[in-house]
Amino acid sequence: MGKPTGFMELERKTDSETAPLERIKHWNEFKIHPDEKQSREQGARCMDCGTPFCHTGQLVAGMASGCPVYNLIPEWNDLVFRGRWKEALQRLHKTNNFPEFTGRVCPAPCEGSCVLGVIKPPVAIKSNECAISDRGWAEGWVTPRIPANRTGKKVAVVGSGPAGLACADQLNQAGHHVTVFERDDRIGGLLMYGIPNMKLDKQAVVGRRVNLMREEGVEFKTGICIGADAEWSPARLRQDFDAVVLCCGASQARDLPIDGREAGGIHLAMAFLTANTRHQLDHDFDGSLPALNAAGLEVVVIGGGDTGTDCVATSVRHGCKRVTQLEILPKPPLERAADNPWPEWPKVYKMDYGQEEAAALQGGDPRQYLVQTKRFLKDAAGKLSGLEIVDIEWAKDAQGRFVPQDVAGSLRVIPAQLVLLAMGFTGPESNIVAGFGVDADPRSNVKAEHGKFTTNLAGVFAAGDMRRGQSLIVWAINEGRGAARECDRFLMGVTQLP
Repeated sequence: MGKPTGFMELERKTDSETAPLERIKHWNEFKIHPDEKQSREQGARCMDCGTPFCHTGQLVAGMASGCPVYNLIPEWNDLVFRGRWKEALQRLHKTNNFPEFTGRVCPAPCEGSCVLGVIKPPVAIKSNECAISDRGWAEGWVTPRIPANRTGKKVAVVGSGPAGLACADQLNQAGHHVTVFERDDRIGGLLMYGIPNMKLDKQAVVGRRVNLMREEGVEFKTGICIGADAEWSPARLRQDFDAVVLCCGASQARDLPIDGREAGGIHLAMAFLTANTRHQLDHDFDGSLPALNAAGLEVVVIGGGDTGTDCVATSVRHGCKRVTQLEILPKPPLERAADNPWPEWPKVYKMDYGQEEAAALQGGDPRQYLVQTKRFLKDAAGKLSGLEIVDIEWAKDAQGRFVPQDVAGSLRVIPAQLVLLAMGFTGPESNIVAGFGVDADPRSNVKAEHGKFTTNLAGVFAAGDMRRGQSLIVWAINEGRGAARECDRFLMGVTQLP
């Protein structure tokens, strides 16, 4: 239960960070783990609260609350407090295949639902999770687990993001022969190309886990786009494998089809981030920039989520002239509003790493709230020159729905030579859905009930963002594990997978 007087004596402390003006000089991870003393003190703040909300994932008011992979948080916090690190790692691995990923990039809904958070700053759960995992790797406790027996069954997993990797890991441990198909040149999906290196190191962290899975028997095939690759059709997969699990993500980006969209210099955020990470990896982070870069440009990022933040941080590292981030929603309050009570996810104002870096250079938060783009402006050569934007307010229409309405007299132009569209995703790409002939739900996601993950085709399962829509890495791991369990049951009649 931690220390009986833990949170009464000890304040919340998390990972420290390299100063913004220093870390923008490189692409390395900038989080600095606390020493053992601080980790144990933070574990001590987690006191047996009777009914912990942190370790049970659920949706509250449409937002994630608690841990979707059901991490045994009070247990491993207590073990950290007592200095029993190896046991803490064993507890962590019981529910989470990749704590080194979630400990870095998960937004930590567990902390938002921490019972201590009702009266004080919550337990530093995410920092301790990462510390446990990284210590396990450093101490050599994370070793290949090669299944003693093989079932002879073959499973194809399409997509190597967090859902696909979690599914493959579980099915391999069940003794099946697993082949993961990835259309990009490297394994990892969103983990590899959707998240910049300064948040999640591709070689030391992602590559290390992929190499371990390869040693354990998982086969990886890159550069293969199922459905578009002549050799690997959906029909061949269904013929050559006993089961197929689709984990292709929700990579269909939301566009902004307004006047001037054809101007040169307007790009989808993921294309920008992918091009940068691929270039950095191909050139071993030698300081060079990809062809698509923000150097010397006035950049506008449209969208306020994690992807938008990553675009801000990447543009800063490219040496942009200035970066502005536009948000259509109002600025959140500094503390929970009355209609946002615990254990809902706290919708409060914060500066993420990208905004901190831009602020250090520019003198303030780069975000503008309650702003909508009306049209893109271009010069005589057809290149982007600016955006016409307007302040908006949210009001109800005749049907009672909240819609944005322009504020009179607020129309203005801001200069830009590069716009990055980071407005989220609308669902999976239609070619893979149509290629397999799986049913889609009204939101265009693959139709497969959560908990069963079965599509309309026998032996074909779906999991992750492809099934549930754009979501969190922990939900992807939850779904990958769940789909593996049901796929194992389909193959063997029974399953012992959790």
